[in-house]
Amino acid sequence: GRNYADHAAELGNAVPTKPLLFMKPSSCYITAGQNIEIPLGCTDMHHEIELGAIISKDCKRITENEAMNFVGGYCLALDMTARDFQNEAKGKGNPWTFAKMFDTSLPVSEFIPKDKIPDPGNVALWCKVNDELRQNGHTKDMIFSLPYLIAHISQYFTLQEGD
Repeated sequence: GRNYADHAAELGNAVPTKPLLFMKPSSCYITAGQNIEIPLGCTDMHHEIELGAIISKDCKRITENEAMNFVGGYCLALDMTARDFQNEAKGKGNPWTFAKMFDTSLPVSEFIPKDKIPDPGNVALWCKVNDELRQNGHTKDMIFSLPYLIAHISQYFTLQEGD
């Protein structure tokens, strides 16, 4: 909801001036054929298709111009959010841990080689559920570019191979 200005507005959020980050532990990741487990007590589950960048080698405090040298490939990721948990946490000024980091909250595709997506800033992303279009977007509409995001994150966290 904070990668695209239109979606931020749709959710009643201000368009951020710097990236809003959250973590996904390894227990979040699942692949094709595995089931998404709705967290206990969740009554409002949302999803967003995302382009995931897979880091090829460790990087720390890199520049935006260097960032794509650290991308080994991509995946499609379905970012699941327990929206009712998130709204409660936001209302209390608390972190979104239970809304974003629950088991199975990040189904991912197979690895997509870097050369298959020559320009990650120009990728159409869409999501259908039971043949119904639920999301239709484009990475060119992102608030922050992929190189900017990788460089920004690397100022605070060491990104490691496979992240």
